[in-house]
Amino acid sequence: MLRETIKHITRRIREGMLKDMLLQTKWIYGYARRYWLAIIFYTLIGLVGTAVSLGSSLVSKDLVDIITGHQTGALLRTFCAMIGLALGSTLMNQASSYVSNWISMKVDNEIKADIFAKMLVTDWESITSYHTGDLLTRWSSDASSLSNGILNWIPSLIIHSFRFISAFAIVIYYDASFAIFSFVGIPVTLLMSKTLMNRMINNNKKSAALNARMSGFNQEAFSNIQTIKAFDLIPLYIKYLKELQTEYLTMRMDFQKLSMVSSILMSVVGLIVSYSSYGWGIYRVWDGVISYGTMTMFLSLSGTLTGTLNSLISLVPNAIGLTTSAGRLMDILDMPKEDYSQDEAVLSFLQKYRDQGIGVDVSDLSYTYRGGAQVFEHASLTAKPHEVVALVGPSGEGKTTMLRLILALLTPQSGTISFHSSPSGGGETLPLSPSCRKLFSYVPQGNTMFSGTIAENMRNVKPEATDDEIIAALKTACAWEFVEKLPDGINNPIKERGGGFSEGQAQRLSIARALLRKSPILLLDEATSALDTATEHRLLQQIQSDPYPRTCIVTTHRREVLSICDRIYRIEKKQCSIIDLCSQGSNTSL
Repeated sequence: MLRETIKHITRRIREGMLKDMLLQTKWIYGYARRYWLAIIFYTLIGLVGTAVSLGSSLVSKDLVDIITGHQTGALLRTFCAMIGLALGSTLMNQASSYVSNWISMKVDNEIKADIFAKMLVTDWESITSYHTGDLLTRWSSDASSLSNGILNWIPSLIIHSFRFISAFAIVIYYDASFAIFSFVGIPVTLLMSKTLMNRMINNNKKSAALNARMSGFNQEAFSNIQTIKAFDLIPLYIKYLKELQTEYLTMRMDFQKLSMVSSILMSVVGLIVSYSSYGWGIYRVWDGVISYGTMTMFLSLSGTLTGTLNSLISLVPNAIGLTTSAGRLMDILDMPKEDYSQDEAVLSFLQKYRDQGIGVDVSDLSYTYRGGAQVFEHASLTAKPHEVVALVGPSGEGKTTMLRLILALLTPQSGTISFHSSPSGGGETLPLSPSCRKLFSYVPQGNTMFSGTIAENMRNVKPEATDDEIIAALKTACAWEFVEKLPDGINNPIKERGGGFSEGQAQRLSIARALLRKSPILLLDEATSALDTATEHRLLQQIQSDPYPRTCIVTTHRREVLSICDRIYRIEKKQCSIIDLCSQGSNTSL
């Protein structure tokens, strides 16, 4: 048994388990040191509670001895002391519970806010490799495990150690022979803890992964109810959910069986210890060595010692669970972070050149998706203020990818993307960085409206916007014509994912929101695909005729859009080539 255990531990160390746990513990410490005052508070509360509990045991002993005549003393005073300790313990428990809950929720909120902020600045391409359901599970469940562990693990270690040592010292002081019974169950407890620990490590990982799958499944199902109904997929999705639930139930019940057997064994051991202590206590009282009060105190402290020892041993799997949660969070938070160190330089550039406009230069750019095919090879394009530049080409050739590169969501392997201050090109330039997103308004493909009112959606990009400014943007985007007819106008509610509005209306609201921001550069990614040709043409003409010196880049498959564009780039075969639509002929595919 010992040899197999040593082999198992050695193998796990070689696999890097110990190294990973040390790294995870160090990472947890980075959060724990922020809350050392809260940890000290939790520890002091626990120590005071332990002292009161031990004091009650001693007072209870004296009370029994006074009643049975083994000891003389003031019965009323001892009885009052016992009641006082009980009331004091109750009041302290309630007060500490209130304060502890407040601290716990505050720390949980702060840690989740910090992790949320770090997730948002994580490299976009890296974090999108995770399912949003998995990210949500890590942010909610694992972050809560982290906050609870930080506040409770060290205080629990100190409190249980203090309780065990204090109770053991009292037992030794009055009758050392009783200490033997407190340690009868230790071998069984250690054996059960070792077995449970190994199973818990695997169970924690499987449970977290399965929770993430279930969260992702539920999120996608609820987000796509329309599609599920339209394809009559309701029975299929109910079947999928039941399969996931069955898998989760089987995993949890397998672990529960082991826990049940362990609990039964521990209970049996506890009964053996208790009745052995009880029998030994009767013998010692019968022999005249101890009093009735001392026996009752020993019986109480024997349970305290056994329970405290079990609690100390349980801290090991608790620590493993905590490091498991920390490791899942580290997987996300240790990804590359976006660099926002150029915020001040970008703001200065924006303030200096906002009134004359800012153009875009893409030069000799090459990009390959991680683990994927190459999308661009030495591609170049230019867009200037007051221009509408179109990107056309077959689906999947890189139009959306180009916009993501310009937005610094993706990083090219070679080439440059920069911004220039001169309407004719040249002038002062600003290199691309995540900070440069302050220069953009962006309308991606699909519905990007949030739940809330129209005005709230608009003010997401410009909190100080007046109602008149919002209405002006809606007019430019050809959205005011239907918004003004709504019961509450700009204060009319929007459901989740733009519910309550057609795709064309939602697109116009998205464009209005982008225009309200008054950014020097506007990116429209198939943003007018749901509009009829006349509305689309009128909207783009109004954007083009706006006196604001805006640089506009659009991706489209519609030939009608191109008639108002100043320049057209065809993205195909990893290149960006300027095309003359007239020379291409009216039947040429875009």
